[in-house]
Amino acid sequence: MVYRQTPAVEARLHDNRSRILAAARALVSEGGWAEAQVASVAATAGLATGTVYRYFASKAELFAEVLSAVSQREVDVLEGIAATGDDAHSRLHAAVAVFVRRAMRNPRLAYALIAEPCDKAIDEVRLQYRAAISAVISGLIAQGQASGQMRADMLADTAACFIVGGFMEGLIGPLSPLKQPLHSHPDPQACQRDVEALAEQMAHLACASVGSPTVPRA
Repeated sequence: MVYRQTPAVEARLHDNRSRILAAARALVSEGGWAEAQVASVAATAGLATGTVYRYFASKAELFAEVLSAVSQREVDVLEGIAATGDDAHSRLHAAVAVFVRRAMRNPRLAYALIAEPCDKAIDEVRLQYRAAISAVISGLIAQGQASGQMRADMLADTAACFIVGGFMEGLIGPLSPLKQPLHSHPDPQACQRDVEALAEQMAHLACASVGSPTVPRA
């Protein structure tokens, strides 16, 4: 006879898994990959350490899934912008600005997602995430080239790598002009203005690097 889990058991298992992932993300947001240990994740989730290993074979597997889930959300947001009816220039500007604004909600988490040293399994997911972001940007550039809005004397993929590398590296570690999360800043309104200015500047630089010199910009 094949054992089948009852709806109540399935719900409990799903709830435990969700609690583990939520706890892991919270710890990474606070202290990065190095500070987020399995025992800490278990304690934060209100579970035994052994329970975490029932769902994830290793710390690397757990945090690779955390990175994958968070990263996919960012990719989905950018793909949503790319799918709008605006012109390619406007969509590229919006994509970069939105990425910056979202990253600056939690610079510590952004650093973990983009560049913090980590296990190989986590880094592989991170590279997939960066490639997916680059693919969205490359598609926008290719559309801009086809419409004459963007310069045609460069490969869209190469330009996308340049742009993505630029706005990602500009947000992390010692290069980041803004290091404190909005929620803990002593003057949240001033911090929000700084974030908006940074997002607009980075978006403008991205668009200017690929914009056709023959097409006037507002």
